[in-house]
Amino acid sequence: MAPEETKYIGDPAMTEREADEKKVDSAREKTEEKDENVVEEKVFTIPLKKAWGVPIKKRTPRTVRILKDFMKKNMKSESLILSGEVNEYIWSRGIEGAPRRIRVRAVRDKEDVVKVYLAKGR
Repeated sequence: MAPEETKYIGDPAMTEREADEKKVDSAREKTEEKDENVVEEKVFTIPLKKAWGVPIKKRTPRTVRILKDFMKKNMKSESLILSGEVNEYIWSRGIEGAPRRIRVRAVRDKEDVVKVYLAKGR
């Protein structure tokens, strides 16, 4: 019997990039399934230029605060949840290399909780 060829995250034939894409795709599918209670959905491009005016070692933490403040102001809600993919994208270049802007999708549910995901086109 020949072993079946299955591609999974531990497969040595799968490149690291393919494994990362598979993780992101599965996470997006799960989030889309949970969006049954959606009341409002908006897409924003958030400028993060002000984060570059602070010391190097404080850029990415400031970026997260700017993002949260922007979302609270524009979605008019105090309860906010950043998805893991947004957090990973912001921190992907480390503490010194925060992005200049980010495109996100904000979803408000029935309990007035705003969840922030990466927009599909980034």
